Amino acid sequence: MIAMSYTLSQPSTTQRSGLLGIVIGLHVGIVLLALAAKTIAPQIMEMPLIVDLLPAPEVEAEPQAKPLPMAPPEPVKRKPVPQPKAPAPQLETTSSTAPAESAPTAPPQVAEPAPPAPPAPPAVSQARFDADYLRNPPPPYPPLSRRMGEEGKVILRVSVNPQGTADSVEVRTTSGSSRLDESALKTVRNWKFIPAKRGDTAIQSWVLVPIIFKLEQ
Repeated sequence: MIAMSYTLSQPSTTQRSGLLGIVIGLHVGIVLLALAAKTIAPQIMEMPLIVDLLPAPEVEAEPQAKPLPMAPPEPVKRKPVPQPKAPAPQLETTSSTAPAESAPTAPPQVAEPAPPAPPAPPAVSQARFDADYLRNPPPPYPPLSRRMGEEGKVILRVSVNPQGTADSVEVRTTSGSSRLDESALKTVRNWKFIPAKRGDTAIQSWVLVPIIFKLEQ
């Protein structure tokens, strides 16, 4: 193996003096630059601020509108007063017609008096059979109907004359038993009645007489 060796050569005296001069020159330049920077400093001049107060501009007043000249009033035209015209002469004319004869007036009609109202008819009273003083006996109960237990109600229609007696008696509604109906007919034919009246006058009339047959318990 081959060993390689390097030998550093030392600089000469001339070279050393040259390098030293360069280094010194650099230092001197740096110092000069520093001094120049201190000497030349920017000087800022302070300028005083002067403000002048200007007066506000005057506002011009608006011109007032001048009143328009008034037009002279129009003269009133007077209408001419019409002059009265002279009346035209009128011719008088006479009428030869005779006055019309007035028609004969009819005599006023006299109102006839109304006929008097007819008198009210007298009141009518119905015939009666239930007065106590008449003493009308009840019809007898037929023995066979009693034994058979027959009961019922019969209504008789009676024609009463002005004397208060029965002219005719008929069955209006049956009781359902002929024996009960016949007993009622025989008894009522002999009854006395209060006749119907028109005012104070007795009249012929009809009256209904109910008869009830009922067994006693």
